[in-house]
Amino acid sequence: MSALAVTSPAEVRVAGGRLRDDARAVGMVWRRELIRFRRNRLRIITSLVQPVLFLFVLGTGLSSMISSRLPPGSGGGAVDFRTFMFPGVVAMTVLFTSIFSAVSIVWDREFGFLREMLVAPVRRGSLVVGKCAGGATVATAQAIVMLALAGLVHVPYSPMLIVTLVGEMVLTAFVITALGTVLASRMAQVESFQVVMQFVVLPLFFLSGALFPLKGLPTWLGALARIDPLSYLVDPMRKAVFEHIHVSPRLAAYFDQGITWGSWHVPTGLELGLAAAFGVIMLGIAIAAFSRAE
Repeated sequence: MSALAVTSPAEVRVAGGRLRDDARAVGMVWRRELIRFRRNRLRIITSLVQPVLFLFVLGTGLSSMISSRLPPGSGGGAVDFRTFMFPGVVAMTVLFTSIFSAVSIVWDREFGFLREMLVAPVRRGSLVVGKCAGGATVATAQAIVMLALAGLVHVPYSPMLIVTLVGEMVLTAFVITALGTVLASRMAQVESFQVVMQFVVLPLFFLSGALFPLKGLPTWLGALARIDPLSYLVDPMRKAVFEHIHVSPRLAAYFDQGITWGSWHVPTGLELGLAAAFGVIMLGIAIAAFSRAE
């Protein structure tokens, strides 16, 4: 009698627990965010309308008012107030696009898709990282479109300036998307998230110095501006712009005043470092929130 060949059962591996599985999950969630954004052409158009209105309508209206308040002998005609506003408007584009990317988390929870993602055999932190990466990519792409308008407000198309602004935009998009993910982590309805946006997003924007210099503010308002994480992202963008335009030192000092702690001017590297640390903390909080059982 011939011996029967004994075959061992094929090895079955359960997905999850490996770095490759988590990286694949990050890539899939990131790609889903890009596909969702590309298919929503109305969102692409409307998200650019508000920054354009701020820059060319509000900025033009404020230019004449600001020029009359410049210090004597500063050469006010040498700079357009819209040049000052341009970094703030770019930051605003990133801010609102990043926050709207976080809204999709609430939509997914409300329609049940988030539960399907959370039961996937991967670490939940990878889903959060993919969501933040996708939101940051979309927000950066939107803001890059605004860079095409730089020449209309006398901001030069310097390769070094563009590279610097894009890098700072990526950091801004990451920080705001992580913050938005934290806010959306326990929201069950889109309406609730919209209310939170009014109490969080708008103060972040208006206190950041995007539309006016931070120097000379009342003490309480200056204190709020100094704890606003967006302030430490708008200021480096503005410094980069003013390093590439030709204005008098007195006028540059008036518009590019920077952030001070007492009498000490916070250096750009520390500003970016503080913003990055805040983003990492928000990302950690978001991962912890999604790691809890639903």
